[in-house]
Parts: sequence; C-alpha cells; structure tokens
Amino acid sequence: MEIKVTKAAELKQKPNEDALGFGQYFTDYMFVMDWTKGEGWHDARIVPYGNLSLSPAATVFHYGAEIFEGMKAYRGVDGKVRLFRPEENFKRMNNSAERMSLPQFDGDFMLEALEKLLTMELDWVPHAPNTSLYIRPFEFAVDPQLGVHGYNNCMFVIICSPVGNYYKEGLAPVKIVIETEDVRAVRGGTGYAKCGGNYAASQRAGTRAEEQGYSQVLWLDGVERRYIEEVGSMNVMFKIAGKVVTPKLTGSVLPGITRKSCIELCKNWGVEVEERLLSVDELIAAIEDGTLEEAWGTGTAAVVSPIG
Repeated sequence: MEIKVTKAAELKQKPNEDALGFGQYFTDYMFVMDWTKGEGWHDARIVPYGNLSLSPAATVFHYGAEIFEGMKAYRGVDGKVRLFRPEENFKRMNNSAERMSLPQFDGDFMLEALEKLLTMELDWVPHAPNTSLYIRPFEFAVDPQLGVHGYNNCMFVIICSPVGNYYKEGLAPVKIVIETEDVRAVRGGTGYAKCGGNYAASQRAGTRAEEQGYSQVLWLDGVERRYIEEVGSMNVMFKIAGKVVTPKLTGSVLPGITRKSCIELCKNWGVEVEERLLSVDELIAAIEDGTLEEAWGTGTAAVVSPIG
C-alpha cells in the first residue's frame, strides 16, 4: 500500500528540551490509515498533526472500542536515532486488536510506515539526557451508529511527542501503595490487552493514591486479592534473596516489552529470574526480614524506575 504524504505549510517551533514533561508537545506530522469491512486497510497517509473529525455517535465514544501502544525513539550518543523493539509492540497491538474484535494489521507495513514518519520527524527526537520521542499508535472504531455491534469502519493513527521523565521524581525512587479495594483486571478479561478501558477503570484508585502522596498503585489479583500483578503504568519486579521475582503472565497482566527485555537481560547475565505468583504477604515478609533487596518497575514510558 502506498503511503501518501501531505507536507505542512509551516513547521512548529521545538519546545525547550529541559522542560518537556510527558506528552505535552506533539510533532509536525501524524500517520493515519482507514479500515472498511470488506475492503480492509486503505488510504495510508502522513499528514500535518491536527484534530480528527468524528461523528458524536462514533463507536469509540460509547463502547470503548480502542487499543493503543507506547514505544520510543532514542537519540544515541553517536547522534543516530533508534527504535526499541518496535516489532514487539506491533505484535502485542495485534493481540490487543484480536481481544477487542478490532481489525489486525500487517506488522511489517506498520514498521515501514513508522520509519517513514520518523524520517520526517528526526529533528523532534530530543538530544538532552533522559529524553526521547514517545510514539503512540492507536486504533479505534468510528461507526456512526449507536448499539453494540461488530465494526464496519476503523482508524489507525500514530502521533509522536518529545518527552522527558514520566514521573516527576525522575529516576528517584517512587512511592507506591497497595490497592485493597478496586481491582484492575481478572483472568479472562482484558488485562493483557492494552486498551483504554483498563486505564480508565484504574483512575479512581490512582487518584486516591495521589491524594495520599503516592505516585502509583500496586494492583493485586482480582479474585483472591492476594497476589501482586502490576503497577498502574508499569510491570513490577523484586529482587528477593538474590533472585529476581516478577508476577507471571496469567492473562490479567500486561505482557510488557521492557519487562520481557529485562528478563532476557537478567538471564543473559546469569541472574536467576522467577516468573510466578507472588503474594503480598510474601513481599511484606521479605521487607520485614531484609531479604527484599531491590524493587523496580518496567515500562516504555516509565523506563526502569526504582520503587522506594
């Protein structure tokens, strides 16, 4: 499929790289593609960043028919721009699409489209330490019709944002609180899919945590309320008695790309890794007897963030 390009009449002024924050600024262009039942994906294009025109009855507004991904482009010390395992993100996005009954796509074509978009946005990849270009692909249904039904029309969009640290603490240890009332997901639900509804449902607990001075919520499983699953914006890992322990993927935990990469690196370095059920009682016991040596979260946005 050909990717058509429409150039912007005027390019934006770049923001100050020392005060980027997260997700506040957006680049000059975005990628857009349409899907129609019976026709498939079509009209791939790179256009100036701008608002989308959707019907107020669009399915995404009423039934949450949406998935997304998060990936980053980094500028190396040699000045070159590199993506971090983007094929893994598109693979996971297709898994999310299958779970949410949205149309899947050709991962190789999407990688080609992303590379073409980034080629036009190279000047937006920041140079300052601890900065990157955050990339947000997302897909959603746009049928202008009320009523729960299969989808006939969808859109795929990629937008980009130069960012600094996700947490205001930077790489200082973040404070998290164990959530005992709400649950994030249950096995058989959408916990393993990266869809907006998972995050919307977590906002109440997140707001309560922020009001108490915490950065994130530590979620427990939705059935027994006993086993640790993940933190609001990242997977979680602990070093207990010399071993790295992380919750196993049971269908209610997001299969993080950074999580997977950390496990692969640890094993390559000869560090023992256990993917298993980890109860909150076991974790607290490890804190009390001193066998908990380290705790950290992993995620594209959050990177590798120490937990205090």
